[in-house]
Amino acid sequence: MFTAAIQSAMATLLVCGLLATAARADALLVLEKDTQTLAIVDPTSLAVLARLPAGPDPHEVVASSDGSRAYISNYGGEGSALNILSRIDLTTRQPLVPISLGALHSAHGLDFIDGKLYFTAETSKVIGRYDPASGAIDWVLGTGQDRTHMIRVAPDLKHIYTTNVRSNSVSILESSTRPGFGPSVVTQWNETVIPAGRGAEGFDLSPDGRELWTANAQDGTVTVIDLERKQAIATFPIPVQGANRLKFTPDGQHVLISGLGRFGAPQADHVNLVVIEVASRKTVRSLDLGGGAAGILIVPGISRAFVAVSGGGKVAVIDLHTFALTGQISPMGQPDGLAWVHPGPKN
Repeated sequence: MFTAAIQSAMATLLVCGLLATAARADALLVLEKDTQTLAIVDPTSLAVLARLPAGPDPHEVVASSDGSRAYISNYGGEGSALNILSRIDLTTRQPLVPISLGALHSAHGLDFIDGKLYFTAETSKVIGRYDPASGAIDWVLGTGQDRTHMIRVAPDLKHIYTTNVRSNSVSILESSTRPGFGPSVVTQWNETVIPAGRGAEGFDLSPDGRELWTANAQDGTVTVIDLERKQAIATFPIPVQGANRLKFTPDGQHVLISGLGRFGAPQADHVNLVVIEVASRKTVRSLDLGGGAAGILIVPGISRAFVAVSGGGKVAVIDLHTFALTGQISPMGQPDGLAWVHPGPKN
């Protein structure tokens, strides 16, 4: 007969095992601004598995490559004194001590690549990098642009792209090396600033790496940039107000663009998501999701897109074959930033 102590120990091990198994499954992360929480969602059943504190004014979220951590930008808006990134242990589902950014303020855009976290600090007009291994910010680079908002780091780590909302521009940052003193090598960064439309914000790179498309929220347009020539080659109108985020489908044939609505009257607009055919640059689908829409998440290998319907208190699920609404996650408190967790192999 088992003693009470042994039974208790076995129960604890069982719970820990269930938590570890759950943590190692693919998951959808959703930031809820109203409640300042991070929701962990089962992407198959669309059930919310847990809600955890996300810190003040959470805007964007990204998961580490091994799926063990979630990093959250605590924004505060232009001119904010906020200078932290929140983080969550996704295995234990516990918040961790926030990352202090020191003199850098208004963190927003995030990207995680090669074991490091890249971020924008909008008020400080910089991008930076945090190294989880050392627990320190190990690199900062100024952009000289107003409201450097979103960021994408190329797999080669030599190209970084940002949108700069108030400067109405896109920055292409490229690294190169030159000989230093003695045997040392110096890495230097060069920036090309490309004019876009007013309020350039949500952007994405085409899967073939040839083009960057950015949605211009205040113009109701999209600017297409040729990345080899480093220049804008087209700007065209889109039928969505307050364009917020833009994402390519994995096959590169379509682009999804969400809209928050007209500034000052977000509920007056009934088109919150449009689908653009890339080859023709024509709108092939317009959807009313029931409120202004923000974050878009498209994961390669999964035939669905997740769209944060901030004004409708839900996350919409869109079929990428038909571009029809097939489900929703609700209720949610002003959802915005989205991320995907794909756990890596066990150590």
